[in-house]
Amino acid sequence: MNNKNEDLNLMMDSLDISSPLKEISAKVANGIRLTPDEGIFLFSHAELGFLGSLANQARIRKNGNNAYFIRNFHIEPTNICVNRCRFCSYSHHFSHTQWELTTEEILDKVNQQDIAVRELHITGAVHPDRDIKYYGDLLKQIKALRPNLHLKAYSAVELDYMFRKSDISVDDGMEFLKASGLDSIPGGGAEIFDESIRNQICGMKSKGSRWLEIHQAAHRHGIPSNATMLYGHIENYAQRIDHLEKLRNLQDITGGFNAFIPLKFRNANNEMSDIAEVSVVEDMKMYAVARIYLDNFPHLKAYWPAVGRKLAQVALSFGVDDMDGTINDSTRIYSLAGAEDQNPRMTVSEMKELISEVKRVPVERDSFYNRI
Repeated sequence: MNNKNEDLNLMMDSLDISSPLKEISAKVANGIRLTPDEGIFLFSHAELGFLGSLANQARIRKNGNNAYFIRNFHIEPTNICVNRCRFCSYSHHFSHTQWELTTEEILDKVNQQDIAVRELHITGAVHPDRDIKYYGDLLKQIKALRPNLHLKAYSAVELDYMFRKSDISVDDGMEFLKASGLDSIPGGGAEIFDESIRNQICGMKSKGSRWLEIHQAAHRHGIPSNATMLYGHIENYAQRIDHLEKLRNLQDITGGFNAFIPLKFRNANNEMSDIAEVSVVEDMKMYAVARIYLDNFPHLKAYWPAVGRKLAQVALSFGVDDMDGTINDSTRIYSLAGAEDQNPRMTVSEMKELISEVKRVPVERDSFYNRI
């Protein structure tokens, strides 16, 4: 056992903690996978400082003291959506406005970006009239304009709709989009996999099992992806762990996930506004347990437009090793839901300073976490 593990074990011996938590800490120290019951126990019984210690050991084992970021921007082509998710503040059902960018407007947004920007994230609403040919042509035109720009595009929910609308199989659809220029897919649309909760908050949306099927197909075709969870609404700890367990199992099979991103429920301007947002303590517990439990995920991301830059900075002490990117004021999904940053934008120097302030090493990366 190395010195870090010995130090952690000594610390745990000195604390007045229950036997199950000591057993869990020993498993984490030795890189042994936790069971679902142990994951639930951590959420229910572990103190925040204890969770932070375990999560940071897991972080150091995978990524040392590095904290990654990327120069990126978003394009949200439309907010006209066939679904009506109760937590959503973005779609035309709730935002009191609607937009539908033309291809020319999208290409103009690409042209406006500095050549140093490396990644474009395209996601948004599930438009009723757009099929896979439209989305494939869009990718081709962006690649023709910026061949070296990494295209991370279309959530599994968007993909499911365009495949069904175009009467094409998941595998054929993935192959078509990859040939059109798709480099990876984002993790959106996962929400919570438990169908009893999913039916209550987003019953019109693709099932959780379909989300997993589409990501597995993407990985099969050499298209990596991220994974998310919407937390802090009506789900319980067991349902959070069930979600993480399904992701961990799929990662065992494919190894195709780059990062997990906990996404906090924000309650402004949607049909779930009567539900209070969870506390910062609960946010940090979510990050920490995710880092401990998802032992086969290389990275844990704090999406700062969702929680604010300061809380994302705090999350670097609870297992997080990735701060996402500069964003360049190009997303409205969380702004419309009441997030702190109404115009999310961060310069490279601001990102580096935010990371360095908490004694982490800022590392600019590409979309595959290669150091720039």
